Amino acid sequence: MSEILARGEVHDQVLNDMSITVGEVSVSVDLKVATVYVMPLMGGATVEQAIAALAKNAWELRKRVSAEMTLRHSPELRFRPDDTFDRLEDARRLFADPKVQADIAKPDEAPEALE
Repeated sequence: MSEILARGEVHDQVLNDMSITVGEVSVSVDLKVATVYVMPLMGGATVEQAIAALAKNAWELRKRVSAEMTLRHSPELRFRPDDTFDRLEDARRLFADPKVQADIAKPDEAPEALE
């Protein structure tokens, strides 16, 4: 998916003008639905604009992705915002908290013996 977007294979100027990263693709157990987690880069578009452009071109993207796969049926593509970077920032903030730093700095305590 990311290679198709990078090569500009979809004939939509709005989509080709965006730089979109594909963070993850999650496929359902029956392989009928692929959820694609995306995020626009470099402030060129909002995540809503990127998802709208991808959804508008979902059929063509699906056709191109299926040409590179060896499945009987190509999965339906669903696009969602990739919140990985937000979760990483939340974890950084948590670890920077002075209370958490104090807990990390404490020596490990031996667990109490079971009675």
